[in-house]
Amino acid sequence: MAKLSLKNILSKDIDSINIVTSLAEQLGATISIEDNNGKNLFSNGTASASFQFPVLFENETLGWVKGNEKGSAVAKILSHLISKESERKNLGSEVLNLYKEINLVFNFSDKLAQTIGAKAISEITLDEASNVINSESGVVVLWDEDKKCLEVEASLNGPFFEKETINKELPLLLGIILSGQSEIVSDVASLQNAGIILSQTKSVIYSALKVKRRIMGAIILGCDEADKYTANSLKLLTMLALQSSSAIESSLLYEKSIREAEEREAAMRKIFDATEKFVPYQFLKSLGHELITDVKLGDQAEKVVTVLFTDIRDYTSISEQMTPEETFGFICLFNARMGPIVRKHHGFINQYLGDSIMAIFPVNASNALDAAIEIQKEMQAFNQLQQQKNKPLIQIGVGLHTGPLIMGITGDEDRMDACTISDTVNTASRVESLTKHYKASILLSEESLKQIERPEDFHLRNLGLVQLKGKLSSINVHECFSNETEDELQLKISTLSIFNEGVSFYLGQSFDNANEAFKKVLKIDDNDATARFFYQHTKQLLESGVNQKKSGVVEMEEK
Repeated sequence: MAKLSLKNILSKDIDSINIVTSLAEQLGATISIEDNNGKNLFSNGTASASFQFPVLFENETLGWVKGNEKGSAVAKILSHLISKESERKNLGSEVLNLYKEINLVFNFSDKLAQTIGAKAISEITLDEASNVINSESGVVVLWDEDKKCLEVEASLNGPFFEKETINKELPLLLGIILSGQSEIVSDVASLQNAGIILSQTKSVIYSALKVKRRIMGAIILGCDEADKYTANSLKLLTMLALQSSSAIESSLLYEKSIREAEEREAAMRKIFDATEKFVPYQFLKSLGHELITDVKLGDQAEKVVTVLFTDIRDYTSISEQMTPEETFGFICLFNARMGPIVRKHHGFINQYLGDSIMAIFPVNASNALDAAIEIQKEMQAFNQLQQQKNKPLIQIGVGLHTGPLIMGITGDEDRMDACTISDTVNTASRVESLTKHYKASILLSEESLKQIERPEDFHLRNLGLVQLKGKLSSINVHECFSNETEDELQLKISTLSIFNEGVSFYLGQSFDNANEAFKKVLKIDDNDATARFFYQHTKQLLESGVNQKKSGVVEMEEK
């Protein structure tokens, strides 16, 4: 606020001049008014200097009224006018300051409303505080109850103090920060001696960040000048601290709730992930559910699927050469290779059955056949490792069948289990068993072949009709030899027409012609075990005579 003077009162305020003139006329006084430097500011004639009366404001002489003894009243009225002018200016200044504070509060509140996160709020608070309270340095610190330490959330113009330093001097700082007070610190020697604040900092002001009775931390500002801060500075800082405290508290609660929600979600995800390892997601999806928690006893769904079975041949004799621990390790290693292949081709493992697996392919049979081929190729790679370790080689058969299947939840309210019920499963298992009979690696039923979109992409040959044990009708089975090595593959391709001719003769009950055809195949490819089976089988039929009822159909006496 500009300093008050007689000159300002008389030169700017017409009412003041009128009052002085009117009073002098009523008193019949001839006066002159001078400032402290003797400069004439007003006169109503030639006044004698017999008397001079001081014009006072707060015990300070601002000028003189000279003239006769009646000039005393004029001096008093001038002092009164100056006092009123001072009051008016003070009031205007207070109103202006109040407006600035309201504007500050409004703008600061608006910024906080658009900010998320305790760190971001702290940075805005410190920036705003340093703008309204001119400071060279500053910091916002929060107390971490879990870690029992102070965390620096925001700093101004570099580090006000280091996190490591302040936590070494916790007793000294906690007395300030967690006191819940707002204060101007003029004597900063103890803080400087402890190495907490910079050596050039001469004065410090701080205000606690608190919500109700809980102290969260503090806003601290520093200045390189001594006695820089005022009561108004403290008032403004306290106001900012109160506003930001609520925002920080809300942000911390929000962050905590988000963190807890994420932790709960992660925990649930672990449960769901673990559950999915026992009940595949595709199984749940087939039942119309996304989560295991939605499953109910009795849930069921019928779909046409392709079921794939694998089985390790001569597993009993292999396991007899191993300890129980070695057997278990071997099965785990084997299954670990099978599962990813099944999932890669859009299927899922329904059951691990010791030395065999049952997988379901809900989309189409092509996926299942692709998986079967890759499984057999994986076994070739696995056997190379077995050979290097002088361990027994592994052979597996793979069988596929396509048909309707019911997937559902059975059991009781306290113990439920995912199960599949269908003759499709039994038939697929029997088809896999046929691989031992036909000495083939991969067999699939006619029903599976019908579902394959591009059978020309696979190397296939028809093996004819089979009467499965316990079945009234026979099924047509096919061999897939796409998994063979390049040399074996070329040999089977070269003999395919002869092989197919032999099967055709067999189905037409022309067993002597069939026998000759398979004999030709073996002359070209002596390692064709399936051709050898048909050759020996037709030879036995010719030697023992033919039962016309069952001729042309291979009858299985075992499951």
